[in-house]
Amino acid sequence: MSDMPATRVWSREDFLYPPISPLRTGRLPLDARHLMYWEECGNRRGVPVVFLHGGPGGGSSPDHRRYFDPAFYRIIVYDQRGAGQSTPLGELIDNTTPHLVTDLENLRQHVGIERWMVFGGSWGSTLALAYAEAHPKRVLALVLRGIFLCRPQEIRWFMHDMRTLFPEAWHAFANHLPPEERGDLLTHYYRRLRHPDPAVHMPAAHEWSRYESSCSTLLPDPDLIAHFDEDAIALATARIEAHYFMHDLFLPKDGLLTNLGRIRHLPCTIVQGRYDAVCPIISADDLHRAWPEAEYVVIPDAGHSAREPGIARGLVRATNDLRTMLRR
Repeated sequence: MSDMPATRVWSREDFLYPPISPLRTGRLPLDARHLMYWEECGNRRGVPVVFLHGGPGGGSSPDHRRYFDPAFYRIIVYDQRGAGQSTPLGELIDNTTPHLVTDLENLRQHVGIERWMVFGGSWGSTLALAYAEAHPKRVLALVLRGIFLCRPQEIRWFMHDMRTLFPEAWHAFANHLPPEERGDLLTHYYRRLRHPDPAVHMPAAHEWSRYESSCSTLLPDPDLIAHFDEDAIALATARIEAHYFMHDLFLPKDGLLTNLGRIRHLPCTIVQGRYDAVCPIISADDLHRAWPEAEYVVIPDAGHSAREPGIARGLVRATNDLRTMLRR
């Protein structure tokens, strides 16, 4: 892929692979309550890669198949507990990071893969690190985007301090609550998002989703905001994110950085938007300083979303570049 000339306006379609259909899909029972949706695309005999979506609760989409050369990769895409086509939608019971790590390992065994490349952005980068640190012998390489390390300051940034850059979006988000509750947005949003009455939880879910999606790109993206404002996506994303935030992402303090020694021998590419307001670049910088062997790519004209052209270009370039190493 050649460098982008300044005179041309690029879109992500210039960098993503063409749309493809699944070779097969399935439903994997995780326990008595949860059922996971998964799909396989690309080359059945190719190098396996698994896509970890964001959120938690964001769910997968057909575009997530398109960051990989379908002639080279065996592409596995799935929906985490409570997200997308996994059921029940928005379920919080038995929905923790350790559960999701175990689910990923169960999926690997279910589809008959020995080792795979792990690709994740935003919360997907968190889960990718947690999984790789728990099962390093099952990982070929990692591609990580929009780094989120689950630290208290990152949650505080999302809930309150993102207003530094997006005051209009934050005030709309905060003003959904009465003035006396705005000092602790997370607790009071969580209470509403767990409420059984849709008249209570759906307005809260939409406000949360619009806030996050409005802050996710360097330039406004009405299509992205509309996508995350769909009822099912808004509910799963807001409810599950709040659940994880309330419980410190179900991970030990600084555990992801502390346990990096387990995976520093693995190839890794980190792709980070310079102007990422949802997962600020300081977390990617901290990760790279703790993992200097990883390739670190800062996209100078992008925010958080993988939909942005520069991010899409960086991710596809990363998966293409890894083909040489993975052929060995």
